[in-house]
Amino acid sequence: KDYDAATICSRVTGKMAQGSIALFHNAALHTPEALPDILESLIQKGLTVVPISQIILTGEYYMDHAGKQCPAETE
Repeated sequence: KDYDAATICSRVTGKMAQGSIALFHNAALHTPEALPDILESLIQKGLTVVPISQIILTGEYYMDHAGKQCPAETE
């Protein structure tokens, strides 16, 4: 969809919480324009922006009903 930068920013920042992952499609026309406001908003919320490699689990894990990674329970 061809959302404008303000709409992209609102949709992304309204749903972000600690541990959230934002995926941006590189074909979206206004994403580059929206990114500065998205980052500023997330930082103001007290969130830290990090590469995905710092938050995804490695080793055994499962996905819960909400799509969150959870460590596999070991016996």
